[in-house]
Amino acid sequence: MNLTPFHAKYFAYELTKRSSSDSIQKLASTLVDAQVDLNPHQVEAALFAFRSPLSSGAILADEVGLGKTIEAGLLIAQKWAERKRRILIIVPSNLRKQWNQELLDKFFLPSLILEKASFNNEIKGGHFNPFDQEAIIITSYHFAKSKDIYIQRANWDLVIIDEAHRLRNVYKPNNKIANAIKNALVNQPKILLTATPLQNSLLELYGLVSIIDDYAFGDLKSFKSRYSRITQEENYSELKERLAPICKRTCSGIC
Repeated sequence: MNLTPFHAKYFAYELTKRSSSDSIQKLASTLVDAQVDLNPHQVEAALFAFRSPLSSGAILADEVGLGKTIEAGLLIAQKWAERKRRILIIVPSNLRKQWNQELLDKFFLPSLILEKASFNNEIKGGHFNPFDQEAIIITSYHFAKSKDIYIQRANWDLVIIDEAHRLRNVYKPNNKIANAIKNALVNQPKILLTATPLQNSLLELYGLVSIIDDYAFGDLKSFKSRYSRITQEENYSELKERLAPICKRTCSGIC
């Protein structure tokens, strides 16, 4: 194929144009080779996360089976395409290899699982902060808590926290794992994945939102005073309105 000067300029433009992260055109360009059958709600959730206030993060709370992992994969693929490659994924320990394999199989993205052995090998190899590198790093909740100082000293382009309801009691000072992870990731862009953002108390919702934005609801006392016993439709509507920019939920039936 012989390129005319016009075609050369056009292809150069397509390859280098700057679309916003919440643009469907920009997102689609990262998925040309991805082995994923996307549903509309997954693309919508990914765009919602990119549009979150001040890019501080979002809670993706789709019901079980609706593909929150795929939504997170879209976000990771977009960041990777933008060459923003300091990405941390915190998951339950039994899901580390699953995440590693799915990123490779569905998005052709390599990742590094950091645990005790691999972490120590990195240290021995002269990498004094194994978390501080351009890579997709997967680690467990317990390991993240034990290495919170290292995580805090890295500058993340994106943090994904799977099964994030494990952090719902972060507002309790005695929840050491949740507080260590929250404090290590202050001011870092975070996406929380959970099918159950609310289980027993509205305070759990307060806890999850505080991980994204510590000022969204003010302090714990203020939240309790206004929302702990919602008896008026006005207060319920206000709560939903304040959650709307941060939390997105898709249900398999009518939601």
